[in-house]
Amino acid sequence: MTIAVAVIGAGFAGIGTAIRLKQKGIDDFTIFERGDRVGGTWRDNTYPGAACDIPSRLYSYSFAQNPEWSHTYSASAEILDYIDSMVADHDLARHIRFGREVTGISYDEESGEWTIRFAGRRRPVTARSVVMASGPLANPAMPDIRGRDDFAGHVIHSARWDHDYDFTGKKVAVIGTGASGVQIIPHLVKQAASVKVFQRTPGWVLPKVDLETGEFTKRIYRSIPGAQRLARAGWFWGHESVALGVVWDTPLTRAVEALSRLNLRLQVKDPWMRRQLTPDFSAGCKRLLMTSDYYPALQADNCKLVTWPIARIAPEGVRTVEGIEHQVDCIVYATGFEVSKQGTPFEIVGVDGRVLADEWAGGAYAYRSVNVEGYPNLHVTFGPNSGPGHNSALVYMESQIDYLTDMVVHLEHNGWKALDVRAEVQERYNRDIQKRLASTTWNSGCQSWYLTDDGFNSTMFPGFATQYANQLREVDLRDYRIRVHADAAAPAVGPTVSVRVPTRG
Repeated sequence: MTIAVAVIGAGFAGIGTAIRLKQKGIDDFTIFERGDRVGGTWRDNTYPGAACDIPSRLYSYSFAQNPEWSHTYSASAEILDYIDSMVADHDLARHIRFGREVTGISYDEESGEWTIRFAGRRRPVTARSVVMASGPLANPAMPDIRGRDDFAGHVIHSARWDHDYDFTGKKVAVIGTGASGVQIIPHLVKQAASVKVFQRTPGWVLPKVDLETGEFTKRIYRSIPGAQRLARAGWFWGHESVALGVVWDTPLTRAVEALSRLNLRLQVKDPWMRRQLTPDFSAGCKRLLMTSDYYPALQADNCKLVTWPIARIAPEGVRTVEGIEHQVDCIVYATGFEVSKQGTPFEIVGVDGRVLADEWAGGAYAYRSVNVEGYPNLHVTFGPNSGPGHNSALVYMESQIDYLTDMVVHLEHNGWKALDVRAEVQERYNRDIQKRLASTTWNSGCQSWYLTDDGFNSTMFPGFATQYANQLREVDLRDYRIRVHADAAAPAVGPTVSVRVPTRG
C-alpha cells in the first residue's frame, strides 16, 4: 500500500507540514520520527539556559498562534509544550511513527513512487510524495581537535545534555562561544568551582530584554485573536528592518556595531577583556548573539576567558598553543550542529539512479529552497539558501510548507504521477541567488557555519523575509514538468496557469 505523503521528522517543520496538509484536505500522510517524541531540536536541546533568541510571537506559526507564551523569549521547555499542543489540537498523534530512522529513499520512475527504508526494519514504505523535514539542526557537531578522544574526564555536548552530572565543585572547560555557549556559561558559573571558556572568535552581542507576559495581556490575546496577530506583525516588521544592518554592509551595520560596543563597554570594565571580546568582522557576517548575562558571567571570580588557540585535548584537560594545559574534570562542547551545506542526511536516489549527495558535493542547491530537478515530488523544508540572518526561521519555513503542500494537493487532486522542476528554471534561480549573495555580509570574509570550506554559501537567503515569502506565494506550473500515468490525458498548462490553493488562514 502506498501513502500519499511521507513526512520525515516530527520537529517544527514536520508538524507544521502535517497541519497544513490536513487543512488542505490531505489526510493520507505519515510522519516518520527517529526519536521517541516530537520536538526536533527543541526536544534535543535541554541544556541549562536553552531558549530562543527570536520573540515567541514570531517564533510560532501564524496558523497556530499561542496566547499563553509566558515571556518575550521562550525557553526550550515552553517551545516543546507548544509543539505538543499543536499535535493535540490537530489530531496528529495517529499519524506519527516513532523509532523510525530513515536510512535512504529512492524514486521509481515507472510507478512515480518513493521507497523509504528504515534502520532495523526489512519492510520499506512507499509514498507518492516525500517531505524532508529532518531540519538542519539535528546532528551535534564535534570539533576537529587533535586528541579529542584522549580526554579521561566527563564529556557533554550541548545538544545531548547530561542532566545526571553534578557540576558542583567541578572544574569545567567550555569550548564554543556561539548561541548555545553564551546561554550555558552563565548557568555553569553559578554551579561549578571554575569555568574556563575557550573562545575562537568573539561575536557581536546585543542585550536581550526578556519580559514576563502578564495575565491581562494573555487574556487579551485569548479573547481577541487580532491583537496577537497585530503584535506578531509588529515584531515581524521590526526584525525585517534589521536586515538593512546585518544582511548588507550599510551605515546601519555601523549602528548595530556601535550598539554592541556600547553594550560591551557598559558590561565589561576591563579594557583588555573588551579587546578580546570585540570582533574584527562586520556585524551579521556571523550570527548575532542575544544575551544580557554572558558578559557578567565571564567576569565572575570563578570564570576565565581563554583566547589562545587550542593545540590539542589531553587526558587531563585542554592544551593551548602557548604550552599551558588547563586541567579540568569536564569538557562541555557548545559547538552546534552539522549543518548540511554539502551532502544529504541519508542516501537519496532520484531519476536514472542519480544520487543527490553526489550532486550536492560542491554545495547544496534547490529551486526556491524546496525542490531539486531530477527528484520529483521530493520537497525540502529549510532547504538550501533559506536561512534568515535577521528574522524568524518559522516565517521562512511557513512559506515553504504552504508552497509544498499546494504542490501535494495538485498532485493528489489531479492524479498526476510527478511534478519535477525544470533544470533551466532551477539553474537560473540559483545563479541569481549566488550573484546576490556576493554583496552580503555573509560572504564578506569571516568564517562561519553559513559557508562551505571553499566559501560557497548554500545556507542563507540574500534578502528580506518578505521577498522570500513572496516568491513562494504561488506555484507556477510552467516551472515544472508534469508527468502523468500512461492511461491519463496530458494536462493543459497555459501561459498564465498558476496554483493557488485556498485555506491559508
